[in-house]
Amino acid sequence: MVNDPIGDMLARIKNAINAGFASVEMPNSKMKLRIAEILKEQGYLEDLSVIEDRLQGILKLYLRYEAPKRNVIAGIKRASKPGRRVYVDKDGIPLVRRGLGIAILSTSRGVMVDAEARKQGVGGELLLTVW
Repeated sequence: MVNDPIGDMLARIKNAINAGFASVEMPNSKMKLRIAEILKEQGYLEDLSVIEDRLQGILKLYLRYEAPKRNVIAGIKRASKPGRRVYVDKDGIPLVRRGLGIAILSTSRGVMVDAEARKQGVGGELLLTVW
C-alpha cells in the first residue's frame, strides 16, 4: 500500500522519463486523473487514458517528447507531502521558473493550475510544481 499516491505518481513519471518510455501506467484515482488532465491541458503530456479493470482502474499516461529522448517535462517536484502540508493564499502562489512552469493546487473550487487560481482569487494546498 502506498502512503502518498501523488508522490508515487510523480516517481513513476520521473522513472519513465529517465528510461525513455513512451507511456507509464499507475493505479487510477480522481485526484491523479485530474492532475494528469491538467498536465495534458498544459502540454506536458501527449495523451491519457483510463483502462477499466475489476478494481479501481489503470491510468495510462503518454509522455510527450520534443526530440528523441528529450522530454517536455524537465522537472517535476512534490510540494505538499503527507507529513508536511503546504498551503498558500492567493497572493502566495509561487511563480515556477519565472512563469515557465506551472504549480498545481488543490483549492475549494477543485484542483487547478496556478494561473487559474490567481484569476479566481483562491489559494489552497500546493500539490506540485512542473517545469
